[in-house]
Amino acid sequence: MSVSMYYNPKCSKCRATLALLQEKGIEPELIHYLEVAPTAAMLAGVLVKLGKGAKDVIRFNEDDAKALGISPADDRSDAEWLNIISANPKLLERPIVINGDRAAIGRPPENVLEIL
Repeated sequence: MSVSMYYNPKCSKCRATLALLQEKGIEPELIHYLEVAPTAAMLAGVLVKLGKGAKDVIRFNEDDAKALGISPADDRSDAEWLNIISANPKLLERPIVINGDRAAIGRPPENVLEIL
């Protein structure tokens, strides 16, 4: 099983999700998305696996979102939102765990168990 995880070591939910996976004997490939931002195309692939739209994976409460003046009420295409996330990776909801053609957001961490 090849499992990967969009991971921020400063995020308590990321650390808890990683610990949960490790308890299950899974050592995921960690994607440090703040160090190397995912492209819009990569994010589009993740959305398909999540079954969600781009707005569903944006942390609108982040200071970066406020600085950009964006809100969930904005009328933008998924492509526009993905470009915004790619340019501002702090906005990406985390953790996101990917297993094959399925993905889940680890909020709460137990959400990821359904894709294993």
